[in-house]
Amino acid sequence: MSKPTNKSPDPKQKEKDASKMHRRSRTGCFTCRLRRKKCDEGKPSCRACKHLGLKCEYKRPMWWSNNEQRRQQKEIIKNIIKRTKLNEKTNQPLPTSANTPPSLCHSLPTTTTFSDHVDRTRSASVDSQFSNEFNFNQIPSHDYFSSSMMPPPDFASAHPHFPMFQPYEVDIKTETQTFINDIPTQRDSSISTFSTYQIPPTPHSSGFAMHPTESWVQQDYYESRRESLNEEPLDFHSFEFPHGPFTPTHQAIIDVDDSDRHLLDHFVDKVLRLIFPILDVNQHGSAGHDVVLPALEKNKTYLHCCLSIAALHMKATERIQGEHIDNDIMRHRYATISELCEALNRDTDHDQILEATLGMIFFQCSVGRPEDSLPDIPWHQHFQAATSLVHKLDLPRHLVDLNAHTDAQPPFNMTLTAWIDILGATMVGRVPSFADTYREKNMAQSAMGLADLMGCDDRVMYLISEIACLEAMALEGMEPMQLCSHIRYLGDQITAMDPGVGTLASAYSSTGAIRPKQLRKNMTAVFRCAARIYLCILVPDFDRYSHSITTLVDGLVQAMEYIPAGPEGFDRSLVWPLLIAGSVSLPESSFRNMFHDRCLRLGEASDFGSLGRIKELLKDVWRTNDIAFSRGERQSIHWRDAMRQKGWDYLLI
Repeated sequence: MSKPTNKSPDPKQKEKDASKMHRRSRTGCFTCRLRRKKCDEGKPSCRACKHLGLKCEYKRPMWWSNNEQRRQQKEIIKNIIKRTKLNEKTNQPLPTSANTPPSLCHSLPTTTTFSDHVDRTRSASVDSQFSNEFNFNQIPSHDYFSSSMMPPPDFASAHPHFPMFQPYEVDIKTETQTFINDIPTQRDSSISTFSTYQIPPTPHSSGFAMHPTESWVQQDYYESRRESLNEEPLDFHSFEFPHGPFTPTHQAIIDVDDSDRHLLDHFVDKVLRLIFPILDVNQHGSAGHDVVLPALEKNKTYLHCCLSIAALHMKATERIQGEHIDNDIMRHRYATISELCEALNRDTDHDQILEATLGMIFFQCSVGRPEDSLPDIPWHQHFQAATSLVHKLDLPRHLVDLNAHTDAQPPFNMTLTAWIDILGATMVGRVPSFADTYREKNMAQSAMGLADLMGCDDRVMYLISEIACLEAMALEGMEPMQLCSHIRYLGDQITAMDPGVGTLASAYSSTGAIRPKQLRKNMTAVFRCAARIYLCILVPDFDRYSHSITTLVDGLVQAMEYIPAGPEGFDRSLVWPLLIAGSVSLPESSFRNMFHDRCLRLGEASDFGSLGRIKELLKDVWRTNDIAFSRGERQSIHWRDAMRQKGWDYLLI
């Protein structure tokens, strides 16, 4: 833990804490509290909620801590009460059908009355949602995306047959100690709890995409019960996570200084959802409860890394300037490096060191603006340490051993290492550190979880690794005929992986939820187009004005039409393909219009992280190449040379 701050207990804070304890001592269900009605505290439902068909909440719901959500919840309750009273007044029974018995009451199903009939035909009546399957917190699909609606506050408790969707609560423990003449005296601690669930955004355009951590609940519930999409079910155990399997009842206790609490809050609230969006689509909440939160709880070095990243993101998004925020960034950045050096010298805790090192490399891709000039160690120097740790842990051999076990899970940190290794090799023009491992996995037709983690099929990533190897040999002076022979061979391999016409489709279901398998196919198509462009750039006398190259760029643009755009879309997960295709696009290319439009839809979020960096980099590449073309010169600047001219040393993935 960082050095405690020299603060005395704040009397006002004590009053607030006492007030919180007083509020917690109040009794009655939260629904009655919201209505300001007396509650008889009946279990499992109080009399008032049972009579009105409301969900009786004794466990603090997620909407309770947000004034706007609380107001919305109150309006929903009012509407339900009105409809219930109207039904009682008119005494009109609900319509029935040959396959549907009439609903006997409007109360919420209890453990003794609930039954899950997936294929039962329901009445089309306006009030049919009040049948014995109605859940007050599960908004009907035709109203769910209304701006006045809110997410299911406690889906897991209402639907015990979906235990994997239990909210993952985070307790942040703040320690404060008072010193008098350097002698420790009073020590105070406080814990605040919040959930990782967030409100789904409202769709404003055809490019709307719910953030994966909210959409998965609706996808599984609506699509499994209302429409069979014939998508093979996703594997909820794709990785061997460093901190073991997720325990739904676990609450992460994260020790942090009072002065740094705002940074931790910001990281969990704003940064966490940016880091592994595809993993969260495939395995709801896994980025938080399986990867980041356990590491924050158990790995001090990782915690310092995340606090530094949070300060950097806060500076970029909230336009905070001054020494204070820069000191926060550098203080935790220095603490991370110091902790890593000490751990490396001890030659112990290799798992934790690797975890923190990968965080320092990868999290930078989600935060910061291109103009950031604070001193930092280049990503590839960190990666040298990561490579050494991977060998110490013998992860490549472990990964290869999985070839014969199709049901075994790859180590998460090895999969993340491979993602950085393969695309990072293209940043510096070198052979990937574990190219032999990827080649062996490819020959065995064995996946290593890249599709689950980043959205691109493992086989395409293996081929990108081979292309990076070929480029490294070309830069060392490979004979042109031999080079062309290898290019032809790898081109045939890419062609063999073309799934054909009709593979690309909307990534949304009819309910507006993300379809993970389809999203993966769409993203793989974008990466496959970029891989072919990357391969063609290696051809001697490459000409970006040739018809074949413009056709490939147009193909990538068409594939991007199937990628959700906007703040909750997945453009930030496609930085590398956008860089490769954008670097060879011509002034009249459809790519430039597409890229400009998607950045506009993304808003200010397109200005930071790796996407913000390639946005600025492509401007320089386009300006230089367009000026050269206007002079009749067909020579083009490579994006890597443009980076060197800017003095950049970023990992653009």
